[in-house]
Amino acid sequence: MQYAQAVKEFVVKEFLPDVPAEELADDLDLMANGVIDSLGLLKVIAWLEDRYGVNTDAVDLDPESFTSVAAIASFLADAPREHAGAA
Repeated sequence: MQYAQAVKEFVVKEFLPDVPAEELADDLDLMANGVIDSLGLLKVIAWLEDRYGVNTDAVDLDPESFTSVAAIASFLADAPREHAGAA
């Protein structure tokens, strides 16, 4: 997954500062394990918009798309962009 490492680094920086990125499993359920709550989810979405130009108005923001690093990376790979060249 091309975005998994960037997503993992963001999650660790913002929500798990005492955990090395390499120790965060791609399939860990971030919401069920209390890493990301509803406000954290908004922070993740804002980061996707700012960093990658994701057009969140053009997609269904299903919470299942944000349950793990792998799910977020998959969402990001398929998400429409605001402007060409965002990556």
